[in-house]
Amino acid sequence: MSNAAPRAVEGLTSGSPCRTSVSTVPPARFAFLDAPTPLAMAHRGGAIEHVENTMPAFQACVDLGYRYLETDVQVTADGVPVVFHDPTLDRVTDRSGRLDQLPWSEVSTALIGGRDPILRLEELLGAWPDVRFNLDIKAAGVLAPLVRLVRRMRMADRICLGSFSDARLAAARRLFGPTVCTSLGPRGVAALRLSSYSPRAAGLVRIEAGCAQVPLRLGGRALVDERFLATAHDRGLQVHVWTVDTEEEAHTMLDLGVDGIMTDRPALLRGVLVERGQWVPR
Repeated sequence: MSNAAPRAVEGLTSGSPCRTSVSTVPPARFAFLDAPTPLAMAHRGGAIEHVENTMPAFQACVDLGYRYLETDVQVTADGVPVVFHDPTLDRVTDRSGRLDQLPWSEVSTALIGGRDPILRLEELLGAWPDVRFNLDIKAAGVLAPLVRLVRRMRMADRICLGSFSDARLAAARRLFGPTVCTSLGPRGVAALRLSSYSPRAAGLVRIEAGCAQVPLRLGGRALVDERFLATAHDRGLQVHVWTVDTEEEAHTMLDLGVDGIMTDRPALLRGVLVERGQWVPR
């Protein structure tokens, strides 16, 4: 069955007893999104179940059957893109200092959790030929070396770029062109939310992105509802929600019909999807 099938039909054919949304999943406009939904994504390699952003964490997720991994990209002083969330080494490693002020030769000696080395992005992207990567661009300096790396590795169809910076996303779209999937930035998400309540605001949402990747809650309130989801789908956007870390949250989002879930608990999410008949093995 095409992933453009209505969720109500999808739920019936999977044998799931749970209510599903009648919103229609939009056809994938980017290769990254061309897979049966819901997409299960391991956030930082499953940061609750594993040591975040380490090769053992990502390998454990791949061994579970995950084909989508989410991670963060920083850059060293000498232009090496690395798999790391924070701008500094301090929180999760045995070293200190800003990554963008340290050469790779120094960054490479830091150990995450005292045992696992920081990964060069090239190592991660080259590890599994059938895995796709959702990359959070953490700094403007990441873009130029990231473009060079992705082009050299011919990875454009296996990545999606996200950021909390609209400026970074705009720059990424200019540099990569229309072949690389990106998510909406903060302004785009706000415009999408507004247009879900006011059709007059529909023109505020630019359709350069392939998906809206949004938090489970914003300001203590649920962000995604049937209206938001239907509006996104009408605009050709998938909706991915982060981070979903309890069974109750997972069932709620899946009943609603979201197109993807990012989780820090990949084993838990896999269990929920298996229970519902919605787990698609790699």
